[in-house]
Amino acid sequence: MRGPEGHPETKTATQLAQETTELVERRFNEVKGMAERAIGMAERGEKLPDAEKAKIDEALTTANEVKGLMTQLEQRIVSEQKDATGPTTAGERFVEDEGFKSFAGQTRPRGRAIVEVKDITSLTTDAAGSAGALIQSDRRGLQVELPQRRLTIRSLLLSGQTVSSQIEYEREKLFTNNAAPVAEGDAKPQSELQFEDATANVRTIAHWMRTSVQVLADAPALRSIIDQRLRYGLGYVEEQQLLNGSGVGQNLLGLVTAATPYTAPGGLTSDNPIDMIRLMILQAALAEYPPNGIVINPIDWAAIEMKKDDQGRYLIGNPQGTISPTLWGLPVVATQAMGVDKALVGAFNLAAQIFDRQDATVEVSTEDADNFTKNKVTIRAEERLALAIYRPQAIVYGDLGRVA
Repeated sequence: MRGPEGHPETKTATQLAQETTELVERRFNEVKGMAERAIGMAERGEKLPDAEKAKIDEALTTANEVKGLMTQLEQRIVSEQKDATGPTTAGERFVEDEGFKSFAGQTRPRGRAIVEVKDITSLTTDAAGSAGALIQSDRRGLQVELPQRRLTIRSLLLSGQTVSSQIEYEREKLFTNNAAPVAEGDAKPQSELQFEDATANVRTIAHWMRTSVQVLADAPALRSIIDQRLRYGLGYVEEQQLLNGSGVGQNLLGLVTAATPYTAPGGLTSDNPIDMIRLMILQAALAEYPPNGIVINPIDWAAIEMKKDDQGRYLIGNPQGTISPTLWGLPVVATQAMGVDKALVGAFNLAAQIFDRQDATVEVSTEDADNFTKNKVTIRAEERLALAIYRPQAIVYGDLGRVA
């Protein structure tokens, strides 16, 4: 027997539900009639004919088809619900917070409202955890937003939480391996292991803006401010700090600053950017830290992808390709946060870890400067985090040699 006509992938959950219900009712009546006849024959001591057995087998097969349709229905309902709701942005979580609703609901809002907005953590795809679109845009009328950089560096690193203002850890400095074959009765050789104390201080990234008090009553406008500017502004600076922070003053010690400078491994040299990246991979691998990623400027990556052989065929790039960019088997992260003609290669999951002391927190206050007399409100966003560099040898930084 066949199920409902049409391919299930083209139908909505409602259509599948209606068709499945009708099929279940028909098959139930068929199986019920067969069961009643079989019971009657058994009571009379009669043998069930082979044809009747075949019908029962066919009914059971159809029952399995119905089970498959029910599974498709459940999956489709979950998928359609997910598509309908979408991910919740930082701004949406803020305006839906009960503390903010109570504050904004006052006839004349005074004081402040503080809401901690959990950081967006999925930065590899558009889903939660990926390096896809950071913010789901809410386009209304002729509203045109400024472009936003895709933020990717956080997703390369391990992440953790801390309740302190400082991360202290011991980093292995030296291992002298004196292990050797030993004859029976002889003294065993002693190996040496040395550690050094290391510290990563928690730093604060913050900014604020002032707007009219009427925005408190306009949830979409407030949500847009938080999502499109305040939250993105924190993420933009965070990315710069994670990659290029100098470690001086209130700056994080970034990956580029802490990385091991490129030195030609094994005496191998080249002035070709593709070869240079391969040699950086080799340098990290010789230090026993197999790399898992490459960070490069989009201009340099475009130059690499556009390289052709003598017959005009692309060596790396594929104009029709849809897979994620890779080079030498490693994923490529192209970001303008990386300088032109530079590259960072390494085992990022082993090299460093982010510790979040305070996720992005948004605070709204009417009691700032002359806000009260001018019907203004101040909105501030800040976050606190530390970056612990565990193994500088696991990341290699150097020039590509493309620009003289």
